[in-house]
Amino acid sequence: METTYPPIHSESNETAKTDNAQTRVVVALSGGVDSAVAAGLLLREGLDVYGVTLRLWRDPALPPGDVVESATTVADALHIPLRVVDLRDRFYEQVVAAFVDAYARGETPNPCVTCNPTLKFAALLAEADRLGVHWIATGHYAIVRQPSEGPATLARAHCQARDQSYALYRLDQSVLSRLKLPLGEFTDKGHVRELARAWNLPVTTRPDSQDLCFMGGGDYRTLLQTLRPEALQPGPIYDEAGQRLGEHRGLPFYTVGQREGLRIAAGQPLYVLRLEPKRNALIVGPGERLLRDTCTLRAVTFTAGEPPSATFNAVAQLRYHAAPIPVKVKLLNNDRARVTFGIPRRGVTPGQSLVFYQDDNVLGGGFIEP
Repeated sequence: METTYPPIHSESNETAKTDNAQTRVVVALSGGVDSAVAAGLLLREGLDVYGVTLRLWRDPALPPGDVVESATTVADALHIPLRVVDLRDRFYEQVVAAFVDAYARGETPNPCVTCNPTLKFAALLAEADRLGVHWIATGHYAIVRQPSEGPATLARAHCQARDQSYALYRLDQSVLSRLKLPLGEFTDKGHVRELARAWNLPVTTRPDSQDLCFMGGGDYRTLLQTLRPEALQPGPIYDEAGQRLGEHRGLPFYTVGQREGLRIAAGQPLYVLRLEPKRNALIVGPGERLLRDTCTLRAVTFTAGEPPSATFNAVAQLRYHAAPIPVKVKLLNNDRARVTFGIPRRGVTPGQSLVFYQDDNVLGGGFIEP
């Protein structure tokens, strides 16, 4: 049976607009289908929608203005105004440079985690304040709830395969109290594309964006070769006893837990246990040596603005789409925390985020220290 979708404009859209900031929303238009449908859903609710496109990266492999042009076609189709905000210099300094610096330190970063609160959402709030608008919105798959009393909460999206709450865990109350995420209740990405087709939006078939928007599907090591060539110098591979087993191609080619590409002849499978940038050395060993009972986090934040208590139990996620695991968290000084795993874990990778959940609600998280 064919699904029938209501029109994109509700009756309230046809009435005269008021000056009430609560009826207005600034929507980030990335030129993709998710943000386009998010804007359409908000229009259908009767809100006065303003589009904002953030120019973040100068990529010679992309046609000039590709993102802006795509977002412009969406805004035209929705009959909403669009403003383009140029953040390319800030994006390079705060995200790209930090990304390559983390690899040079022997870490494996997730730049979206820091870009979201410090750049993208900060820019949306600034634009909303400039326009006298209360709400901001994006096409992220997660759920925000704003109760009449108490802090706003961030939760997993209903579509588990698309859930992006992990990458949003550093958003605080200044953002969450004003944020709308219309796609969080969807159970399937296919429904979003069906809406786009029903509304004749011009980005219906546009591919999903890459996690690393500034890589354009390329290899991050190419970027490192350009910006931090000194980080790609060959060096020794040692076992834990200090015996030299071979030579690596440059530490950023490797990550904790990696087995392939070591080019070592050994009597048993060997894995990367840690990277030691100070002496440009790679330490390898058997798989059981990857198991860890605990880890320490830095720069720990909480969505509610404060932790549930100084010590608490939660479930945690070590990677973007990793399975949740039970943990016990003990807060330390200087926004750090000690995390004890219910079961010893592999894949505890320095630079990645560990995010705390209770049920489906995001409590907060921090960055894994070496």
